[in-house]
Amino acid sequence: MTSAYTPREIFNDAWAVHASAVERLEAGDIRDAAEKAWCATKRATDALILTRMGHMPNRTSQTSRDLRVLAHNDDRFQSLRSRYNTCIQELHGDCFYDGHCEPEELISEIIRTTSEYIRDAQQLA
Repeated sequence: MTSAYTPREIFNDAWAVHASAVERLEAGDIRDAAEKAWCATKRATDALILTRMGHMPNRTSQTSRDLRVLAHNDDRFQSLRSRYNTCIQELHGDCFYDGHCEPEELISEIIRTTSEYIRDAQQLA
């Protein structure tokens, strides 16, 4: 199955969602910012998978599995996989769903450095 969107469009969406995350963070809404940063991470990962594997993941579990496969087959993906797992756990699970966004300075750092994740995913694509 192929995507109706190109990897470039998906990466552009990831950048836009990240910008929105930073805006929400600066407005004091760390919980919404965390979820937006997670969504940016997921979009960038999906674009990477579409480029590298030729299909668009349908579910988060498929994205996680495909990134695991990429990292298993090529060490260049290991850092990305580790950061992806941090985002899904700390931003999506702990902060957004459970409301545990402490320490705020560390969660804020993960939100802000999502830009590095997107950039690195683009380079690996």
